[in-house]
Amino acid sequence: MNPIIRSLVCGCAVLLLLALPAAASQVLTGETFAPPSPLVAGGQQHAVVQYTVIPSGATTFPKGHNLQMQTNLSGAQWAIQVIVDGNNAAYQTASGSTAFVNGVILSYPTTKDVSFTVTIDGTVPASAAGTVTVLRMVEIDNTGNAVPGSESVIIPSVAGIASAQLRAITVVPVLTPPPGTPAAVVTRSPGFSALPGLAAAALGGLAWMRQRRSRALIRAGRWPFFKRYP
Repeated sequence: MNPIIRSLVCGCAVLLLLALPAAASQVLTGETFAPPSPLVAGGQQHAVVQYTVIPSGATTFPKGHNLQMQTNLSGAQWAIQVIVDGNNAAYQTASGSTAFVNGVILSYPTTKDVSFTVTIDGTVPASAAGTVTVLRMVEIDNTGNAVPGSESVIIPSVAGIASAQLRAITVVPVLTPPPGTPAAVVTRSPGFSALPGLAAAALGGLAWMRQRRSRALIRAGRWPFFKRYP
């Protein structure tokens, strides 16, 4: 190949490489969980993850790229704060299982120190066993493909079950029967008891018998105090 043509081809290749945006590196610098790990299945979770952007091109982050973030927490609410030279810069929110960060808000001259904080609030799935993905982040290039080696995953352990998820114990109320009808109180009319009544009847009978006997003796003239004359 002609040396002149070879030089032109090499020069074009170099220019093409310089024109292509270089991928940045997001270095994990911190993570906190409340409640702390291990997470509780079925419980509310608050996670804060910090990253520092390490540039590998002319800017801190390619403007044509973006970051795709995903979580397995249910009902997730996102808050993403970009920090430049220690000061708060761009801020965005999102909801759901996926959030995107446009590369424009991360793109600064390499003389700047750029970092960002990702805050996620959600519920650990009750079915989570062993681990749960709190954050999975990957850089997407301008063709929609994942940049190799850019994936970052936060997967804390899960243990136990939230008290709100425990099976409630059904308490069967003890029914108190209504008070029964009081037993009828039997009252006796005032009068003689059985024993005195029997005694009185016996005495009456005896008196009656003696009276009849006395009458018989009188008629027969045999009563001791009575004498019949002719």
